[in-house]
Amino acid sequence: MTARERRASLSLAAIYALRMLGLFLVLPVFALEAAHYPGGDDPTLIGLAMGIYGLTQGILQIPYGLASDRLGRKRVIVAGLLVFAAGSFLAALAGSLHGLIAGRALQGAGAISAAVSALLADQTRDEVRTKAMALVGASIGLMFALSLLLAPLLVAHIGLAGLFTLTGTLALLGVVVVIWVVPAEPRQHADQPRGKLSEVLRHAGLLRLDAGVFILHAVQVAMWMGIPALLVQAGLPKQHHWWVYLPAVLASFVIMGGMLFPLERRGYLRAVFLAAIGLIVVVQLGLLWVDHAPHIAGLAFLLFLFFCGFNVLEATQPSLASRLAPAHARGAALGVYNTLQSLGFFAGGAAGGWLVKYHGLPALFVACAVAMGLWLLVAWPMKAPSRRA
Repeated sequence: MTARERRASLSLAAIYALRMLGLFLVLPVFALEAAHYPGGDDPTLIGLAMGIYGLTQGILQIPYGLASDRLGRKRVIVAGLLVFAAGSFLAALAGSLHGLIAGRALQGAGAISAAVSALLADQTRDEVRTKAMALVGASIGLMFALSLLLAPLLVAHIGLAGLFTLTGTLALLGVVVVIWVVPAEPRQHADQPRGKLSEVLRHAGLLRLDAGVFILHAVQVAMWMGIPALLVQAGLPKQHHWWVYLPAVLASFVIMGGMLFPLERRGYLRAVFLAAIGLIVVVQLGLLWVDHAPHIAGLAFLLFLFFCGFNVLEATQPSLASRLAPAHARGAALGVYNTLQSLGFFAGGAAGGWLVKYHGLPALFVACAVAMGLWLLVAWPMKAPSRRA
C-alpha cells in the first residue's frame, strides 16, 4: 500500500471501529438486559428491538449511497454519524422496550456503510482492495471481541442506558476522525454525477453478493438469540462469556491472515469464498448437535470455526462488490449491498426471536443451516473479477 492508501484504510477502519464498538457493546447483553424493561417478557419484541436497526439501515442505505455519489462521501458520512449518535442518546433515555425500539430505529437511520466503503474503494487500487477491506473487517472483528469482554463489565456498572450513551459518544468521535484524519476524497469522485440504480440491479455478480450478505448477517444476528443461552446452560456465567468469544475471534484472525491473502494472490479466491460459506453450514449443524447437551469446549470450537468463515466473508464480499461495480456507480452498488446487509440484521433479529419463542433453539440452528446452504448454491457460479489499474 502507498502511504495515502494506508492512511485512508486505517482512518476509515477507525470510523467503522468507533461506530461498531458502540453497536457491539449492546449485542452480547441486549437480550438479557432488555428483559428488565416493561414489555421485556416477549422474546419476539426483544428480537424486534435488536433487529429494527437493520430495517431502517436497509431503507436508507441506497439513498445514502446515491447521495455520496453526488454530494461527496465525507459529507454523507458526517451526517449519518450525527443521526446515529442522536438515536443512541434516545435509546439511553428510553424507559420501556418500545422506547428502545424507537432509539434503535433512529440509530439505523445513520446508514453510512455504503459511503464509507465507497470512499475506501475510491482511495485504493484493486490489487490492495481486499487487504484494505480486510483492515476494516479486522477492526470490526476486534471491536466485536473487545465488546464481548467489556459489555458484561460495563453493563454491571452503567446499565444498558449507559452503554447507549457511550455508543453515541463514540459516534461523535467518529465525526472528528472523518473531518480531520481521513484523506480528502478524489475530486473525480466527489464531482461526478450520481450512478444509476438500474445499472447495478441488473448485474448478476453484484446480485449474488447482495443475496449473500443478507443471509450472512441474518444468520449472525439470529445465532446470538441462542448462543448466550447455550453458554449459560453449559455453566459459564454471562460475565465470563468473553472467555470463549475473545480467543475464538483472535485465533480466527490469525487463520484468515495466514490463508486469505496468499490464496487470493494465487488465484484461489473463489475456492476460499465458497469454503467459508460451507464452514458456517457445518457450524450450524454442530450447534444443533451441541444443543442437546451444551459444553463449553464444543461451543468454543464451533464459534472459532464460525469466526474463521465469517471474517473471510466480511473481508472478501465488500472488496468484490467494489471491484465488480462501475466506478461512477460505486456508491449506488454499495448502497444496495449494504441495504441487503442491514435487512439481514433486521430479518435475523425478528426471525430469530420468533423461532426461539415458538420452536426453540433447534429450529433456529436448522433455519440458519438451510439459509447458508441456499447461499452456497447461489454463490457457486461466481467468478473472481480481474484486477483493474
